[in-house]
Parts: sequence; C-alpha cells; structure tokens
Amino acid sequence: MCDSLRRDLILPDSSPTLTALARNACWFANARAVFPSTTRVSSASIATGCHPGRHGLLGNKMILDEVRGLRCHNVGEPAFRDHLQHSTGRTLRVPTLAQRVAEHGGACIMSNVSPGAAYFNDPDGFGEVFHSAGSYGPGRVPYLDERSLPIKSGYAGDRQMTARFCQKLLATDAPTIATLWLSEPDHSGHGHPLGSPAHFAAISHANACVQQVLEATEQLRARGEEVLLMVASDHGMETVTHQVDVGLALVEAGLKATADSDDVVIAPNGSSCMIALAPRARVLQSAIVRFLSQQPWCAAVHEDQALAQLGLSANDSGNTLAVIMRSDDQANAFGVPGSTCIVADAQDPKSYIGHGQHGGLGAFEQAPFLIVQGDGFPAGSTCRAPVSLIDFAPTLLHFLGLPCDDMDGSPLQFRTSADA
Repeated sequence: MCDSLRRDLILPDSSPTLTALARNACWFANARAVFPSTTRVSSASIATGCHPGRHGLLGNKMILDEVRGLRCHNVGEPAFRDHLQHSTGRTLRVPTLAQRVAEHGGACIMSNVSPGAAYFNDPDGFGEVFHSAGSYGPGRVPYLDERSLPIKSGYAGDRQMTARFCQKLLATDAPTIATLWLSEPDHSGHGHPLGSPAHFAAISHANACVQQVLEATEQLRARGEEVLLMVASDHGMETVTHQVDVGLALVEAGLKATADSDDVVIAPNGSSCMIALAPRARVLQSAIVRFLSQQPWCAAVHEDQALAQLGLSANDSGNTLAVIMRSDDQANAFGVPGSTCIVADAQDPKSYIGHGQHGGLGAFEQAPFLIVQGDGFPAGSTCRAPVSLIDFAPTLLHFLGLPCDDMDGSPLQFRTSADA
C-alpha cells in the first residue's frame, strides 16, 4: 500500500517501477476508495472486505454514544482500539483476513501510518502487527524485543520497514498473507503542495520500496512459490483551498448550543464529516440538513437511508448525517488538478491550505491505483470494471481457495474474466 498515491500521478520519471508494473501486470483503470476516504477506514475495509457500515469503523474521527453522551474520538490513537472494545463490547463487527487465515498460514501487517490504521487491520490479534507505537503477535502478545518496529513516518522509516518486510517474506515461516503499508506519499502530501518536488520525491521513495518488494517476490517465484501480488493505494488527495468550522457555523445558525456541546457533535474527516445528534436535538435534524445544504462549501448531506449509498448505516449513533465538502477540478500552482475545502478540526490545528488532504468524494480522492500480478490476472491487461478496496480481501481468499461469500466485495478474478 502506497498511502494516498492517486493513479494520475504514477509517472515514468518519479515511479518507473510502478509504471512498468502497470504495463506488465493487470491495471485497474476504475479503482475507487471507500467513504470516508481515510486511511483508518480503508485499512478496516481492506481487512474485512466490507463497507464501514458493516465493519463499524466510521472515520479517522468517530463518534461514540457513551454514558456521558456523544463523544468524538481519534481512531488513530493507540488506545482507541481498547476504548472501542470497552465501550461497545467489540472492535470490528466482522471477521478480518487475519482471523480467516489464522489456521491457514497466518497473516501479518507492517505499517508506518497511524497506530489506528495498523491495529484495525487485525484488532483482535489473530496475526502479527508491526508498528512503531507497539507491535504484537497472535493473541496480542506484545513484542518487546528485536521484533519491535522503532521507525518514524516518512521515507527513512518506510525504507527500514520494507527491508524487514522482505526478510519476513523470504523466511521459512513467512505468513500466507503479508501487508506492507507505506507512509509515503501521504506523509509528504499533507505537508507539501501536490506535484511539488518534495511530493514527487516522496512518490519516488514509495516506488523504490515497491521495487524491493518486487525483487523479493521474484525470489519467491524462483523457489517455486505461487504469489499473488497486489500493489495499491487506499485513496488519493486534493489540494486544500480553505477550511470551514462546521461546528461554529451551526452554533452561529442557532442549531448547536456551543462549540463543545454534546447536543450536535461533529467528527471531522478532512473533506467530509459525520454529525451525530443527541436525542434531545433530533428535532433539529431537518433544519440542520437544510442549513448545511445551502452553504457554498457543502456539496451534499446524506441522512437516514441515503447513508447506505455511501456504504454507511443509518443505525450507527455516529452516522446521523454525512456531510460532503465541495470539491472541483481546479489545478494548484504545480498544475495538479483537484481542489477541496475541508472541515476544521480542533484536535488537529495544523494548516493544510495549499497542501493535500482527503476524506470525501472528490474525483481525485476517489482515484487510487491498483495493480495485480499473479494467476487469474493476465499480464499486460487493463480491467475497466469498477472495483473497490472491499474487493481486496475476497480476492486474496479466492486465491487461497478459502470462502469469501459473506463479504460486501467479490474476487477481482471474476472482474478480469468478465471485463475480457
């Protein structure tokens, strides 16, 4: 996983390995992200083959209905996994890949993004998870020795992690499913303009890590191993033009008591947000929807059964409303198209103006890339059928001959044959 690498920015100069692989493997021309298009949600959707409405992880920020009322939590924090289990009695609502292959060779993930994104790939400890905030093995037994992963976000950490990952692939006890999740180019895209030298350098760094994995894969194949290789991103990015304090806007409109009140609670997710209403505030729902829909920065508001169109559920307390921020094709100073406004987040005071962000339904946020190489995927082919992150898990399980008919997604092997 090359986090946040949108497919139109895979170019020969900065990503020669990915460009060549796209020509020589199976390129998916219509790959899409899930909603919200955030990494923590993406990780859970990849791991389960299900939309957020089924697996239950609803954003990078997520609202829980607790004893003290509605509260917005940062899913990326290391402690959130335990808090979610304590509050709701479970982590994810459906099985993960790690659980499904625990008796079939096991799974591991090495991740250099947020702890939440790493841990919700396997929140219940059926396999191995390696992350700088803490690594563990089956049973969530902590790794406190040389198996820990003390790295930093960015290329240096990605490079160290990739070397460890390739060693694990080539070991005699390699897992059946192994996932490498790079921090680049997401790490640099949030801090630099898209298309800038720094951003393209980050894409080049990710490309170099992919090259290392390809070399390890070829060694495995030379040994006679049958390997299915999936190289992808979870979503894209768009340039932030301005940000909006949605909570303050509702306060000023008389539709929320105060900025930190729990009658109307906002969960910012970049270029989208979730809004939950306490029972006493439900009478305001129609007025809130009407107000938001009239704002120039709002593209759409989804409520009730319309949430299902986004892969969400109307039954979740944090899902009363889903607000999509407005985006367009406007290019930035480096000629990269795609601009958006984002939701202000008091817990993240960093300015993203002029830099990359994601989370909504912007055309370029919803344009990740996907390349698959292996049995069932003709070399040099292009599949134009619409595919999504929820198709990753059933593809891997189908390759292994394991059942996958209880997922929202379906094996990509069926799409390539139909597309042909």
